[in-house]
Amino acid sequence: MSRQTFLELCQWLTPALQHQDTPKCRVLTVEKWVGIAVWKLATPDSYRSVGQQFGVRKASIAAVLMEVVRAINALLLHRLVRLGDPDAAIVGFASLGFPNCFGALDGIDIPICAPEHSGGRFLNRKRYHSMVLQALVDSRGRLLDIYVGWPGSTHDARVFRNSGLCCRLEAGIYIPQREIPVGDTTMPLCIITDAAYPLRP
Repeated sequence: MSRQTFLELCQWLTPALQHQDTPKCRVLTVEKWVGIAVWKLATPDSYRSVGQQFGVRKASIAAVLMEVVRAINALLLHRLVRLGDPDAAIVGFASLGFPNCFGALDGIDIPICAPEHSGGRFLNRKRYHSMVLQALVDSRGRLLDIYVGWPGSTHDARVFRNSGLCCRLEAGIYIPQREIPVGDTTMPLCIITDAAYPLRP
């Protein structure tokens, strides 16, 4: 992340993260809050390691991270994350040899520490604890939709079936409704996936 991007992010998040000092506690600067969160999200470092890096108690790192993520969701999610140009995605996939494609969908296991008393649910088929993140991307790998939170033992098809993306696709309100000629037939737009996902309209 460039310094300019970092400072711009801090400026956007200041209304939600600016706190007042109290006689017993000196509050961290917005830059430090955002720096801690960006560092933790970008690296596999432990809370202890991040705390040492920023001179903050280990116990504070999780609270700082959650508050910054909440601020990002509240202030920036709908402002900065939006569906890209559907026509550009279609053209991009056509140039890659998929003429009727809107996006590519798959799930990935995000490693986590096993939660107490429920570690078995989070143990994935590769035998490590994780949460499943489902992502829909365009032809350039840019995120169009993400859905995260299911335990690592959950099959990709089940995650998809319970996602908001599935509901929007079935309702016909996510992808533009159009058919594209492919050879001597016409096909609706599609999303490509691997064999873990069922073939659905």
